[in-house]
Amino acid sequence: MYIRQWISGWGTAQQLTPAAVPEESTIKIGNQTVRMVARTTAAGAAVRVALANSFGVAPVRVASARIASARITEPDGGGGGVHRLTFAGRPEVTIPPGACLTSDPVECPVTAQADLVVSLHVPDQGVIPTTHEVGLRTAWLAPGDQTAAPELDDATPFRSYLWLTGVDVLAEPDAATIVAFGDSVVDGMETTPGADAAWPSVLARRLAARPDLPPRAVVNMGIAGNRILRETDGLGAAGLARFDRDVLARPGVRWVVLSEGLNDLMFGLLPGGEPVTAEDLVAGYRLLIARAHAYGIRMIGCTLLPVGGAGIDGLEPLRQDVNRWIRESGAFDAVVDQDAAVRDPDDPARVRPGLLAHDGVHPNDEGHRVLAGAVNPELFRAT
Repeated sequence: MYIRQWISGWGTAQQLTPAAVPEESTIKIGNQTVRMVARTTAAGAAVRVALANSFGVAPVRVASARIASARITEPDGGGGGVHRLTFAGRPEVTIPPGACLTSDPVECPVTAQADLVVSLHVPDQGVIPTTHEVGLRTAWLAPGDQTAAPELDDATPFRSYLWLTGVDVLAEPDAATIVAFGDSVVDGMETTPGADAAWPSVLARRLAARPDLPPRAVVNMGIAGNRILRETDGLGAAGLARFDRDVLARPGVRWVVLSEGLNDLMFGLLPGGEPVTAEDLVAGYRLLIARAHAYGIRMIGCTLLPVGGAGIDGLEPLRQDVNRWIRESGAFDAVVDQDAAVRDPDDPARVRPGLLAHDGVHPNDEGHRVLAGAVNPELFRAT
């Protein structure tokens, strides 16, 4: 029997804890519409939208929500094909603190690499959202309920995701989801906004261009500044704490590509930091691998990238020890040697010229293209 299945087609990790964010930098919503763009990475016959209040301290009321199956590049580009979202049959929903709620399915056929526009009306005043800060796609805030409006009046652009944490698609029976889980490099920090240049996005396009492979969605669960073992103030939960929410709770996940751990080492070496040894980080990896395997999910480990330009004494020996374990331990189901893909052969502690952004630490768009190229598509052939 031909039975479609729900898989996660797009997602982002919520991160900001309002209590840890300075008051002057906190976004507050008051009787406004927020319009955001999500690019699905797999095709489907229907969609449903996940809204979360992961770090909220109060319930959040969404009076109206809509999704449009149209590409949008400007605040007046809401386009046609607008569908009202309902939750348990109701057009209004209240999201309790810490909760994630999924909308009822909407018959809204989408193709891979299609932009979907999600509009939410939050009617109350002074509402503090949990967000994903490095959105890299333009979003807009506009007064009142403009969720059904093809053109937004008096819209203010910004680049974050508010409450929107996932879009599921009703996909082919052999479709599955890959989660890229990690830090700022996974998140795409320092890539060109609007270019969809982060390596998980590049990988998604590579996989979509392979008709010999079953449909494979790639969901980006990177958070800038994230660590595996400890929370980073104001930037969300540690990898061990958020793994269930950002990976296991998403439908159709069969692989995790883990690229994280460098921040654990770096923060531990900074003045006042709590030192992290290679053995500490390896223990964290083993806990994540065991958690994934308990759910039948394969864990693919990425080696840690060179950061010689960061100027942190003592970091390079730790990085080499961790990379040696990733390559040689056999604990991961597979290894992607992103370090080898981007390092300078004349100075292995640094990324080779032309692949770094202006900050001298994060890869640029070309660097992300190289990182995606290091991932063998054959890893995702069979579920």
